[in-house]
Amino acid sequence: MSTSHEVAPVVDAAHAAPHAARDEYAAAIGRIRSAAEAYYAGSELVMDDATYDALLARVTATERDRPEWAVPDSPATTVAAGIAGGDVPHSTPMLSLDNVFDAEELTVWATRLERLLGRPVNGYTVEPKIDGMAIAARYAGGRLVQVATRGDGRAGEDVTVNARLVAGLPAELTRPVTVEVRGEVFMTDADFVRANELRTGHGGTAFANPRSAAAGTLRAQDRAYEAPLSFFAYAVHDLPGGEGLFHSAAMAAIAELGVATTAGSPAGMPRCATIDDVLNAITALGALRGTLGFDIDGAVIKADDPADRDAAGFSSRAPRWAIAHKFPADTRTSRLIGIEVQVGRTGLVTPVAVLEPVQVGGVVVTSATLHNFEDLVRRDVRVGDTVFVRRAGDVIPEITGALLDARPDDAVAFTPPATCPRCAGEIDRSQKRWRCVQGRACGAGESLAYFAARDSMDIEGLGDKVIAALVRTGLVTDPADLYDLEPEALAQLERLGRTSAAKLVANIQASKSQPLSRVLTGLGVRMTGRSLSRRLARHFGSMQTLQAATVEDLQQVDGVGPERATTIAAELADLAPVIAKLIARGLTMTEPGLPPGLVPGTLPGSPASSDGSDTPAAETPRLPLQKEDGTPMTVVVTGSVPGLTRNEGNEAVERLGGKSSGSVSARTDLVVVGDGAGSKAAKAEQLGIRIMPADEFARLLG
Repeated sequence: MSTSHEVAPVVDAAHAAPHAARDEYAAAIGRIRSAAEAYYAGSELVMDDATYDALLARVTATERDRPEWAVPDSPATTVAAGIAGGDVPHSTPMLSLDNVFDAEELTVWATRLERLLGRPVNGYTVEPKIDGMAIAARYAGGRLVQVATRGDGRAGEDVTVNARLVAGLPAELTRPVTVEVRGEVFMTDADFVRANELRTGHGGTAFANPRSAAAGTLRAQDRAYEAPLSFFAYAVHDLPGGEGLFHSAAMAAIAELGVATTAGSPAGMPRCATIDDVLNAITALGALRGTLGFDIDGAVIKADDPADRDAAGFSSRAPRWAIAHKFPADTRTSRLIGIEVQVGRTGLVTPVAVLEPVQVGGVVVTSATLHNFEDLVRRDVRVGDTVFVRRAGDVIPEITGALLDARPDDAVAFTPPATCPRCAGEIDRSQKRWRCVQGRACGAGESLAYFAARDSMDIEGLGDKVIAALVRTGLVTDPADLYDLEPEALAQLERLGRTSAAKLVANIQASKSQPLSRVLTGLGVRMTGRSLSRRLARHFGSMQTLQAATVEDLQQVDGVGPERATTIAAELADLAPVIAKLIARGLTMTEPGLPPGLVPGTLPGSPASSDGSDTPAAETPRLPLQKEDGTPMTVVVTGSVPGLTRNEGNEAVERLGGKSSGSVSARTDLVVVGDGAGSKAAKAEQLGIRIMPADEFARLLG
């Protein structure tokens, strides 16, 4: 069982440290076999994949350095760590696959394969590595007669009785042929949700992850419920007329028989001529990982030509003509150190897990969603538990379950809040997603203060006490309501006379002219800040264009990856009613200094011209702080710039086409130096970076 939550375990044997002592090596093998037994039995997992792979990597490295220590049937050289088995012999061995973890290792494998063949490989296929349970399904006269697990590779367990639950594995083929199909039984995301509903509905604890749920369901006997399963084939044996068929053609042939295949999945199975094409296909598959609707943990690369396969042959454990390129693990274990209750701007009340740092899918995760209180109670997750943290693709990390056997004796079940943690008001529990009955008014004070702040809309006179009074009296519930205020109503507030009220209303109305970047900052879009708000405003030009942008469009902005883009798009959709009210009240929803030819309301790169016709606009002239290729210079402003605050100086950098930065490095293109500049100016000189006096920079602003 894993008790270590290292941020990035070493899963590659080529870089793993061998064990220094023989008893450490033996203990590692014991842990691997214990974990493998739980894994292949379909019971609750005792460690995550990355921890397992790291243990196996160290065992492999140890046996490489100290071959005299190697035990018979070592997990490094046997299928299923040597613990699985069964009484149904396979027609030919069901072997494992060797793993690689990066492009360099994959290229080494391909070079070794070509050396073994004595010629170039005649094409590769790339298919998803499904995170499920491998099976062999035998058809006689077109009817499914037996399904067996992989077991130890030589024989497996008979699970035919549950084959009726498996979508994609038909009871009868479209033609009466005798054939054996091999593939993976798994649960789709929808299957997993339904399986947990059934299991908890019958008094059981929720499954921790789709893989163990699928394996347990396939092997289950006398259950009170039947959970759905799915299947994709990745190989076929004894296909009539299939001698000499390429792998891609064989998959097409069994698809015609009615069997679901990896090639027919949303991931597809591209055929690649070169290893560079393979790497591109793997990258594309990785980008799709979170959108497929089922879990994958890598890509499987195979020689497509049967002549290449025959010439390459097999090792004792795996084919030499195929390899698995493992992705960073999307599920890890970590310790739950707290459960916080957050209240969103619409009053949504949600539990959030606070975690010890752990790397999941290549990203260090310190918090994860627990979805809702019903789900939290159903999964029985408690502070102190070792929990499974899943990050599929670029979605928000989630807790899928806990290792109940590792639960501390003093762990206490979580008690949901009786009242709203922010305003102490009532909570509406009538739906699965709880909400504060105050709705948007619950967090109005905080959001209004942020909207009015100096770096946002800069509304002088709108302080905390005034905001509190506005919310308390019901005059304002969101930023747009500020622009409906009249001096007479404000003058009725405590300590705010008619003159002060009139001045505050004037300041509020004057803020309508603030640029789009300030509006975005004031709205507090999650995963953005002042700098990114400026880049978004500069890139899209108008609120209309920004709201129309897709997740892919958002990723064209510097510093916006898939996860951030998804969050920003969701936030803009959530804020749409408030944005519409702000537009109706006449706020400026464009960014000043748009390059000529870029029309507000069209995406950058659109062919629309400035006169609204279909004639392409003239080429946009380069801005002062753009490089020759049009990309922004990285600019550091240090010291004071005449007439500008520090934040205004950074805004000016981006208005002139650059990207502001707070530190000087070899990647910095320009340092603006004003009065009071310190070590940053000295470092720029040491690195030979171009320096611009602050007054010259100010002249660029016109």
